[in-house]
Amino acid sequence: EVMRFCQSFMSELYKYIGENTDVPAGDIGVGGREIGYLYGQYKRITNRYEGVLTGKGLSYGGSLARTEATGYGLVYITNEVVKGAGKSLEGKTIVISGSGNVAQYAIQKAQQLGAKVVTCSDSNGYVYDPDGIKLDVVFDIKQGHRGRIREYVEKVPTAQYFEGQKPWGVKCDIALPCATQNEINGEDAKKLIANGCWCVCEGANMPSDEDAVNAYEEAREKSGFLYMPAKAANAGGVGVSALEMSQNSERLSWTFEEVDQKLQAMMVGIYEKVSKAAKEYGHEGDFVVGANIAGFEKVADAMMAQGLV
Repeated sequence: EVMRFCQSFMSELYKYIGENTDVPAGDIGVGGREIGYLYGQYKRITNRYEGVLTGKGLSYGGSLARTEATGYGLVYITNEVVKGAGKSLEGKTIVISGSGNVAQYAIQKAQQLGAKVVTCSDSNGYVYDPDGIKLDVVFDIKQGHRGRIREYVEKVPTAQYFEGQKPWGVKCDIALPCATQNEINGEDAKKLIANGCWCVCEGANMPSDEDAVNAYEEAREKSGFLYMPAKAANAGGVGVSALEMSQNSERLSWTFEEVDQKLQAMMVGIYEKVSKAAKEYGHEGDFVVGANIAGFEKVADAMMAQGLV
């Protein structure tokens, strides 16, 4: 059924995409399986083998580190935000929502950098593991048989599962929302801040609603709260999609380490541009303003140079 849906969808979509026109990628509910079905149908219809979708399998033009890219990129930029405040990820407690690709690889990279991640979730509830999330268990549940996160406590008896709840009441230093849009509302944000959270960086697309963002801003003005919005923080996935397109154009495959190094440099560069723009326009430390201005200037400069305005 999934295959037939993807094939039917691509039978219409193919008219509007192309390697030099528009290049879609997967998101919630669209992973490697779905991208494979979509790409196969595109190739059947057009008789062209080209980099028209990203997130492809390695056997037909995909890139190493693409699966990890959004989660890794999120932690790379979080590391820069934290370092900019004179702190380190080492030994910090992190709350993460979600248990898909973004959450899984954010957990992995955060653990590699010495942080302790104590939660992950899905649409039914969240698990809390005070000893740190066991990523091999999450991989088995989510990648092994597409199970529900509640199964975690069956394999790790010291963990707790909270049905129908979100993890924002758990005490932490840093929160990385990696699930879905508007998952943090104003009350959730205030709860996070009250429980000692001093940094939020977004892995999902717009996971904090307007009231939550206002709460972050109020905390930033009072105590230097750190907030990096999704438009900057989760750019790693799109960035490595561009690297996948580059490899497709060159008919080359880079190593995992090469792609990962480029991803890390990309996220450091984004942080520096956002931070610089905020400072230049009199809003030092306000990464929302910095991201908006840096993005606008890049687009506006290109439009002006091409005579479009």
